[in-house]
Amino acid sequence: MSGPHSGTRVLSVYEGFFAGGARIQHTSMVAGLHAATDQRHSVLGLASSTDREGTVQRADRDGSWRRLAAAGVAVDALDRSSTGALGRAHLARLERAVADADLVLSLKEQPLAALRRVDTGGTPVLVSLHRSDPEHHGSAVADLVELVDRGVVTSAVCCARSTQRAYHAATGIALSRLPVVHNGVDLRRYRPSAAERRDVRRELGVPDAAPVVLLSARFDPMKDVPLFLRAAAVLARRRPDAHVVLCGAGMSPGNGELADLVATTLRGWSGAQERVHLLGIRADMPRLYNAADLVALTSAYGEAAPLSLLEAMASGTVPVTTDVGDAAEMVGDPRLVTGREPDDVALAWEAALEAREGHRARILGQRHRLSERHCVEAYAALVEQHAAYDALRPAV
Repeated sequence: MSGPHSGTRVLSVYEGFFAGGARIQHTSMVAGLHAATDQRHSVLGLASSTDREGTVQRADRDGSWRRLAAAGVAVDALDRSSTGALGRAHLARLERAVADADLVLSLKEQPLAALRRVDTGGTPVLVSLHRSDPEHHGSAVADLVELVDRGVVTSAVCCARSTQRAYHAATGIALSRLPVVHNGVDLRRYRPSAAERRDVRRELGVPDAAPVVLLSARFDPMKDVPLFLRAAAVLARRRPDAHVVLCGAGMSPGNGELADLVATTLRGWSGAQERVHLLGIRADMPRLYNAADLVALTSAYGEAAPLSLLEAMASGTVPVTTDVGDAAEMVGDPRLVTGREPDDVALAWEAALEAREGHRARILGQRHRLSERHCVEAYAALVEQHAAYDALRPAV
């Protein structure tokens, strides 16, 4: 290395700053690259505020923004709401930022709509893909195909095998240009802690022996919150002492749709008012994972490598998931994979609770495999490879 942060200049472009696993994962990877390599990283958000899941989220208050800034990464956002149009001034600013970079990382394919409207000047673009349903974002997949065909996008990095398969089938992009780099987590931050478990349970009013099932997700149809709540209602009939925790964007009492759904679905649970905790967006997820016995994923589609499962397992918390994306492979035990009927989900939860100590021992025994180190190292190599893409670009 020639000196700290004296090497390749890398610009990450975010659709915006808001709560979500892909942003958390990419932010952690950028912070890791900035600290461990001589690459100089910066991040530009295409909006300074984002309206999602009924929640207006300001960029400069977002956890990813704060983490980047604390890591010494230059971070900024265009002065616009996510609901407003990208004007000339916004595009000019984006174009200048691209011109100052040796390589651009697009977090998911949504920023490509803006990148296709500016002159990238030959700066190669890598896209990080984090879903397994390419058509979910409408024209975004068409933007990806166009920019790959034009040679602007040099590769699209997939966080899961399910992502690679889905995008290859939907776009025809060669598998060689859809490399897989599996997600990982910061094992220093996500770790077992008996003290955090005790403290959070005391804060929530949860007895030591009561089972806690946690759903960490945004309030979105993809996450199938109604299925989670129907399963919770079934579990409550068998384990009336159980508590359920929902956190993420839109998972708060102020979301009238969620409040109505809880009231309707759990009306037969006499203790629901004290045992259902709607916590919204939280900055202390490691503490919440430690407080839980199970982390549930009830998603219906779209998932690739769900970050909540990795974070939970790194914390020693047992995951139970529907069979979406790479989730079944990630949890590593067919007993922790459930069907989509509420009775099936609740039965899987109850069985996992009964076998919790055995599952926990297996998960913690393989905890090192969950580290984000491999992700940082793989992206470091990809950045250097593609920053020199012009020299490798085949003649047309």
